[in-house]
Amino acid sequence: MEFTTQHFIALLPLLVVSATIVVVMLAIAWRRNHSQTFILSVVGLNLALLSIIPALKVAPLAVTDLMQVDNFACFYMALTLVATLACVTLAHAYMGDAKIGYPGNREELYLLILLAAAGGMVLVSAQHLAGLFIGLELLSVPVYGMVAYAFFDKRSLEAGIKYMVLSAAGSTFLLFGMALLYADAGSLSFAGIGAKLAATGMQSALAQIGLGMMLVGLAFKLSLVPFHLWTPDVYEGAPAPVAAFLATASKIAVFAVLLRLFQLSPAASGGLLNDALSVIAIASILIGNLLALMQNNLKRLLGYSSIAHFGYLLIALIASKGLAVEAIGVYLVTYVLTSLGAFGVITLMSTPFKGRDCDALYEYRGLFWRRPYLTAVLAVMMLSLAGIPLTAGFIGKFYVIAVGVQSQQWWLLGSLVLGSAIGVFYYLRVMVTLFLIEPNLRRHDAPFNWGQRTGGIMLLAIALLAFVLGLYPQPLLDLVQQAGLIAAG
Repeated sequence: MEFTTQHFIALLPLLVVSATIVVVMLAIAWRRNHSQTFILSVVGLNLALLSIIPALKVAPLAVTDLMQVDNFACFYMALTLVATLACVTLAHAYMGDAKIGYPGNREELYLLILLAAAGGMVLVSAQHLAGLFIGLELLSVPVYGMVAYAFFDKRSLEAGIKYMVLSAAGSTFLLFGMALLYADAGSLSFAGIGAKLAATGMQSALAQIGLGMMLVGLAFKLSLVPFHLWTPDVYEGAPAPVAAFLATASKIAVFAVLLRLFQLSPAASGGLLNDALSVIAIASILIGNLLALMQNNLKRLLGYSSIAHFGYLLIALIASKGLAVEAIGVYLVTYVLTSLGAFGVITLMSTPFKGRDCDALYEYRGLFWRRPYLTAVLAVMMLSLAGIPLTAGFIGKFYVIAVGVQSQQWWLLGSLVLGSAIGVFYYLRVMVTLFLIEPNLRRHDAPFNWGQRTGGIMLLAIALLAFVLGLYPQPLLDLVQQAGLIAAG
């Protein structure tokens, strides 16, 4: 195919991120400077965000057979970039300065985050199994290094090895599933596979096994039950900003490509596969919430909670009609916002770098009496994750329930209500801990001027946004409606 100016404009966000990666790499080779690397990364990500505007004007446009740049891709690219920008800002706060901070080389972390973000952007634009695999590997491989970045902490190294081994196992399932699907459909494009499956009516055992194995691979990346065992250990061992990236940008991209695959191949979401997804959704919701009940570590609690949240999202994916695409968009935005806020508080409490992160629940006892504004941020995040009205999380959960009712998924809705009830208990337990007082406790606090720093300002903005979207969600709903998959389908 012939490349035109329009193709380059459509690819502009990805090209800008790729150029930023090269610039940051050369800057590190020229002179190691933490602040300079941070500023270059932030400028590059902001330029990539701005370049989505011209890309929208030429969308929808197929850039080769591998990628489709449309409103859907642009929306999830923007969400991935915003999450990456937040994680880069948190990483800068987490690393500290030269005197009291991270003892190793700091600059490479930004390079790895940017590479993973580029992978996520390829993934959300993929309309072909080859594009999906390239994007997924470009997203996953830098994360192995990011998780093990605190190399002097054995928990971080252990988490890095666990994630690498299990992620590689997930990729193996995915590749084998793709091979079986190609053997049956004779096409690697989502639309081609969809047409073939629609013609045969999913009668082929080869296609069913192939899709099932692909689902196993993607479920590993989304940490859905029973492929969730790596999640709490990796969240606990990873440095706090990396755990934030893993919980947000990484999972958004994988879920977005899963949604596109299901929307462009409607036959893929029927029959036996639908039943398997329903079982995975119910198990993820109930097991994720029940295991979170027993946690005394905030990072592990958020890890198990994310398993449950992606179980809720599967309900909208299974419904796959009516408001489903819109509900998933709204839920992912609210989930990303609240997860970034929660991990942001852990990041600021863990700075400057003191060996291990401040993630044990007892370290947050009485935080209100020492850092009241930081406590307010964490309290809003917990309420939002619980789906309490007047927070962004309530809007996301309301939409998922509406989709479930619309498609009459009563068993799934029952598990959602039960899971949410369990969730309220452990989120409120975290909030109560913030207001308790215990004498002679070893303090682990955020700096006094945390609110004047970049990471602190961003955290306050996230908390305000979570509250504002809970009160007035209309701008978000309009944005998500425009990002539908109509053009792609």
